[in-house]
Amino acid sequence: MEASFEITLQMVIAVVAGISAQVLAAYLRVPSIVFLLFFGILLGSDGIGLLHPHLLGTGLEVIVALGTAIILFEGGLNLELQELNKVSTSLQLLVTLGTLITLLGGSMAAHWLGEFPWAIAFLYASLVVVTGPTVISPLLKHINVERQVATLLEGEGVLIDPVGAILAVVVLNTILNDNADPLIAISSLFMRLSIGGAIGAAGGWLMAFICKRASFLSFEVKNLVVLAGLWGLFALAQMIRSESGLMATVVAGLVFGAASVPEERLLRHFKGQLTIFCVSVLFILLAADLSIASVFALGWGSLFTVLALMFVVRPINILLCTWNSDLNWRQKLFLSWVAPRGIVSASVASLFAILLTQHGINGGDAIKALVFLTIIMTVFCQGLTAGWVARWLQITAKQATGAVIVGCNPLSILVARLLQERGEPVVMIDTDQEASQKAQAQNLQVITSSALDANVLEEAGLASMGTFLAMTKNGEVNFVLAQRAAEEFNPPRVLAVFPRDPQANNSTNKTKVNQAFLSDLQIKTWIQYLNDEQVKLGISTLKENGFSLQKVQLQALIRTGELVPLFLERDEKLQIMPAGEPWQAGDRIIYLLHDPRPNLLKRLSGASQSTRLSLEKLPEVEEVPINKLSQLSASDVPAP
Repeated sequence: MEASFEITLQMVIAVVAGISAQVLAAYLRVPSIVFLLFFGILLGSDGIGLLHPHLLGTGLEVIVALGTAIILFEGGLNLELQELNKVSTSLQLLVTLGTLITLLGGSMAAHWLGEFPWAIAFLYASLVVVTGPTVISPLLKHINVERQVATLLEGEGVLIDPVGAILAVVVLNTILNDNADPLIAISSLFMRLSIGGAIGAAGGWLMAFICKRASFLSFEVKNLVVLAGLWGLFALAQMIRSESGLMATVVAGLVFGAASVPEERLLRHFKGQLTIFCVSVLFILLAADLSIASVFALGWGSLFTVLALMFVVRPINILLCTWNSDLNWRQKLFLSWVAPRGIVSASVASLFAILLTQHGINGGDAIKALVFLTIIMTVFCQGLTAGWVARWLQITAKQATGAVIVGCNPLSILVARLLQERGEPVVMIDTDQEASQKAQAQNLQVITSSALDANVLEEAGLASMGTFLAMTKNGEVNFVLAQRAAEEFNPPRVLAVFPRDPQANNSTNKTKVNQAFLSDLQIKTWIQYLNDEQVKLGISTLKENGFSLQKVQLQALIRTGELVPLFLERDEKLQIMPAGEPWQAGDRIIYLLHDPRPNLLKRLSGASQSTRLSLEKLPEVEEVPINKLSQLSASDVPAP
């Protein structure tokens, strides 16, 4: 068999195995790295022997370098700067103080528990300070945690990767040169970070400038321009100072993502696909190159080293770095639990094993085996249980708060105002300047633009909001807007006011869009009621005793068009009422009640002329006469 075909066959096997692992992971809804590691080891020399990455020679290092550049650029591109501002102090500490804590804690564990010499122990710790985005990002998409927690984990994974890789190189150079001055090592670290950051910032700005001004280019060509640009930046930084290329790609992604380039979402999709491809191939190749015998040869001390890193060093790291943050104990506990290692640790460890062997220093294979043991244990232990832990701690995105509301009319403004008074962030969107100004007069944040533009929804922060609500006067438009929002951003709750019965429309059932409030809400009628001040704002608690009677009372008023439920408060959590939501004892229903008394009579009776409604128990709802209820049968009343 020709050598060229052998190399071709190796790459084909790696690609097929990697994509198969992704498909299987998606079907079984588990993190993909679990199957990538399993398939790689299975196909390697210690498995069935189909895959032999050493046949690629130095080509393996090239593939790893270029693939890692794409992965880190995509990670920087997806970092939300607005979200980073909310956790910036904690993130800065995780990348700086956290790196130092992991370096010292990991080296002590490796020396005292794993019985490694101090030099090799420090090298191991420098390799595992990183928590790679190749593992974190798919994991967070799978378990869908609160945005603040996700942003902190993603930011740590992306920003600490180049720092960790450069730190590892500095430690390696110190080991290879016994006379290296610590001050020289530290200055070398900062020099590499500075050079990479400067080249990345300039290159990211230049790529964004080209994509904005080069209108003659199709978006397909722009995607390739960015790909060529990031590889060019990586190579340039590596030429000027070795190991500074990773920092350049991260900063380039950050700058490019902040530049609001047209068709940016198409670029993100393209880079996301490349990242999945690169991660799949790289993990298969590196796992196949691992010797299982070398992992078992490490002994129990190495197992205890990894356990100390997971259950002692990481919690101390999170505790100190988030001490003054507004994160609650549940979020901090989840951050302490989730710190899987990824492709950068694996690739750099593989490279260092070769370099140490070439310089006649023992421990290269042991370092590689211990790093892979760390990857395997953190991925399988934390990756497979992260979803369960997030649900147990109640920090999944289903509990996310805040809303993006499309349409500035009196009813939507009232909904937004009630949410804001509960301390939830609210952003409204409308194309009508006059309507927007009315909402702004109520101290609401408004974007005067079209909600069909994904960039506008991104500017509104929909990626971190718990609810999207479309309630313009046009029901068909609302449904289309909600569908687009669900497809592009996938928020936990997508609601819209549209004139269709979701039970009778199969296409609606296949989407994530739910009708808001009622299946037949006459939004224009209720807007008119609000304009004429013919409404009252009430709240009713459904009690255990008399639950059925209260339910019939409310449903009777809903059926006659006199009441519209706005919010459901359950377990101290407020959410906009979806049509068809079954009520439970203990629920609190916030509603609007039509009050048809003329304005003149209300003013003569001393009622306030203020349009600001107050939440109260209304006797018209709580004390409906029994003789009126007797005219209604439960079968005539639709379920809410």
